Amino acid sequence: MDPFDQKHFTTVDYVIFAGLLAASAGIGVFHALTGGRQRTTQEFLMADRSMGCIPVSLSLIASFQSAVAIIGVPAEIYTNGTQYWFMGFAYILGLLIPAYIFVPLLYRLRLSSAYQYLELRFSRAVRICGTLTFIFQMVVYMGVCVYTPAFALNAVTGFELWGAVLATGLVCTLYTTLGGLKAVIWTDVFQMLVMFAGQLAVVVVGVHQAGGVSEVWRKALEGNRIASLDLNPDPTERHTFWTLGVGGIFLMLSLYGVNQAQVQRYLSSRTEKEAVRSCFMVFPSLQLTLALSCVMGLVMFACYCGEDHSRKLGTFKRDAMVIYFVMDMLQELPGLPGLFIACLFSAALSTISSAFNSLATVTMEDLIKPHFPSMTESRATLLSKALGELSKLAQLILGLFCLGMFFPCANSTGALVGWGAGLVLTFWIGIGSIITKTSSTSLLPSGCIPILSVNATAAAATTATLQAARPSALKRMYSLSYMWYSAFSCFSVITVGLIVSFLTGPMKEEDVMPGTIYPLLENMLSFLPKRLKKKLCCMNPLGQTVNKITFNQRM
Repeated sequence: MDPFDQKHFTTVDYVIFAGLLAASAGIGVFHALTGGRQRTTQEFLMADRSMGCIPVSLSLIASFQSAVAIIGVPAEIYTNGTQYWFMGFAYILGLLIPAYIFVPLLYRLRLSSAYQYLELRFSRAVRICGTLTFIFQMVVYMGVCVYTPAFALNAVTGFELWGAVLATGLVCTLYTTLGGLKAVIWTDVFQMLVMFAGQLAVVVVGVHQAGGVSEVWRKALEGNRIASLDLNPDPTERHTFWTLGVGGIFLMLSLYGVNQAQVQRYLSSRTEKEAVRSCFMVFPSLQLTLALSCVMGLVMFACYCGEDHSRKLGTFKRDAMVIYFVMDMLQELPGLPGLFIACLFSAALSTISSAFNSLATVTMEDLIKPHFPSMTESRATLLSKALGELSKLAQLILGLFCLGMFFPCANSTGALVGWGAGLVLTFWIGIGSIITKTSSTSLLPSGCIPILSVNATAAAATTATLQAARPSALKRMYSLSYMWYSAFSCFSVITVGLIVSFLTGPMKEEDVMPGTIYPLLENMLSFLPKRLKKKLCCMNPLGQTVNKITFNQRM
């Protein structure tokens, strides 16, 4: 019998799901009634800079371990094989670089908003551009993250989509507004544990239902879902080692290096050492979550051999296969379907609450406080809480931060023009790829068929492709893999920014805020004559006199 002809949720499932929402709200209420009771912006927005590395590291993972990733990655593995698993290589440099460069530099400046750095290094205009870009990005991202678990709940219970979205928003608003960043971080810790438990339960039961680990491996091999190392350098190929392992580094840097949601957690740490340690501790947990998602995709394939059952959920989206799989595998185990849906909602709640809090911070620190310097602390805290509610109505940035940190000669005009050029080019490529509907993804055939047949099919397809006319240069640009978008926008901002900076007059040493430069160029260009090196590397390196000149004094 089709599992979706039966009742999907039992009483136990509803209790587990309701317990997640109640516990999340309860953490917010607890932190609202303890400690300083969120009476200052320092406590509400920065958790009074008192957090340890363990809760911060788990919160860092939870912030971007969205419901989209939890059901999207298994669906990717199920459809296209394990090539995506090579994304794990990007985690190495994607976390080492923030730990050694971004986190120490930003922490020593004692900022509240990451975009305050852009004003210290360039100007108020650059800071506002960075803030507005972040707000736009997070608003769009929040919409996607809220819809995914709402759709899952609707599929397995018939609960209305608008009701699920409203419940997510209300719970997030409650504990974010009442408990501030400290409540958000500790709720992230709880929700991260729920996410691990939900994914692990599905994998364990799925392996058992599929006949064991050896059977899963055999069917994955026969179905050609175990990918080898693809070293194809073509940037239009959707997933290769280079797009995932190198392009993914820039994606990781944009998330864990300069994104306000993550920077705010680093800055809430007790010490710089704790902040750096939290960044290092993210690595094994991220690898674990990636492994669980990829294994889930392989288990799904072992159970269904590539068949598409998404239509049974009233949709043809491939991501819906994960929901079908969960309900099919776990329907005889009361409580486990509820645990997985709670897992999805945990991912959504952690992502949305992080967005609420970070949006409230940048709006307060970057858009309001500079214009109302005499605002009382109590009124500022009240307004911050209101922004936490209103922010839900409200990669490119990596290029600006890299331009400022690594290139002392870059000036404010170059940063602004580079930001504008990067924005235009990124939108151009993104919109062009949608309009032309080009795709370089080659779907693997469904069914557990022998690998020789698969290779023969792939060879025939390759021959036909080579015989077809090669696409134009413009179409190839529109076919750029999405994994290269962060790198493309980053280099666009840096290249244009440097050119404009040299044309308008490079930044002089006395005009740059001490402590805002990382001496990357100085170390790389040590072989140049001293006079030329001084012209290119005009600034004090990281840490020099940073404690003597504060942001408030500059303001």
